[in-house]
Amino acid sequence: MNLSYFIARRYFLSKKKKSFINVISIISMLVVAIGTMALVIVLSVFNGMEDLLRGLYSNVDSNLVVTPSSGKTFDYTPNLRDQISAIDEVTYITDVIEDNALIGYNNAKRVATVKGVAENFIDEGRLDNYLVFGELKLREDNVNYAIVGRGVQYDLSINPKNDFHTIQMYFPDEIKPGQLNPDKMYRLRNIMPGGVFAIEKSYDENLIYVPVSFAEELFNKKGQRSSLEVQLDTKADTRAVKEQLQQVLGADFRVLTNDEVHGGLYKVLSYEKFFVFLTFSVIIAIASINIFFSLNMLAIDKKKDVAILTAQGASSKLIRSIFLYEGCIVAFTGAFTGLFLGLAIVLLQQEFGLVTMGMQTAIMDAYPVKIEWADIFFTILCIIIVTLITAIQPAINAAKNVRLSELQ
Repeated sequence: MNLSYFIARRYFLSKKKKSFINVISIISMLVVAIGTMALVIVLSVFNGMEDLLRGLYSNVDSNLVVTPSSGKTFDYTPNLRDQISAIDEVTYITDVIEDNALIGYNNAKRVATVKGVAENFIDEGRLDNYLVFGELKLREDNVNYAIVGRGVQYDLSINPKNDFHTIQMYFPDEIKPGQLNPDKMYRLRNIMPGGVFAIEKSYDENLIYVPVSFAEELFNKKGQRSSLEVQLDTKADTRAVKEQLQQVLGADFRVLTNDEVHGGLYKVLSYEKFFVFLTFSVIIAIASINIFFSLNMLAIDKKKDVAILTAQGASSKLIRSIFLYEGCIVAFTGAFTGLFLGLAIVLLQQEFGLVTMGMQTAIMDAYPVKIEWADIFFTILCIIIVTLITAIQPAINAAKNVRLSELQ
């Protein structure tokens, strides 16, 4: 960009005539600003939701989960436990057996996932921050207790303070040939409600924690487990311990990290985020079409001015640069205005929680947001590409007019 460019551009801008072209340029600038602002805000909300879910799952779920490579259960032996305990970074091993069962309470019934856990599960403190009613206990005075998700509690109207009603759990039993009595086609066990937790919808509406010994009897899986949940020291390298544990246990078991257990959900969130980015990019591209038309109209409107500049020695390259830079100024002014406003709104939401969830039962009072600079980079890159695509053709057309005037 040289001195002649500034002189030529000043010549164009010195004309104070307000025209329809100026109105289109201003509208284009505003639409680009609004689109950019909305894109920054929506991507920040997706980042905040993903960050929130990762935080929830890392608090409630274990660092590593050991499951059988084939089948639903495996034999849980002292030797297997000793192999895992031998790793220095391991702090807790919680043996788990879970399956779906029919849950009944005071004439109401529904299906839920019953998760039998060892009593050290309570000692780990994973549910300490999510108890909303009752007590965190699985067994007391030889009495078994269930810790129920809030969604299950609402559906069945479970009252942990009512000692007269127990929770009934039904599970299909092995049916012998010639068995006709329906009462012997299922196993029924009763358990007292102990507490109610509220973590996240998929947990709250489907999950009930019970003692592992109770689950063994209900599912008729004595000595078998569905998985082992392994908690590590806070300073441990999860990936390194996973590889070490996989070598120790061999091919009969799979060792998964917390992110791998919930990998499907994180993939869905990333796909949704990508398509949102794509949608708003298209909106910004549509707004940039106005820039395309306004520059074309400007090229037509300024034919005489272009001819005067050409007569004064301006080259076609200079004229092309003027129109190209004009398009970039309109687009980038709108984009950076929208970027500034979007970042300001996100920072205000982080600090003051301006937009609330509007629900008393929500995990957080306000919508979570998080700024990731990679999103800002790709947003700016998208705007640059779209702007160049929409501005380059009018600039070329204006340069063609210069060559035509030179030929005449």
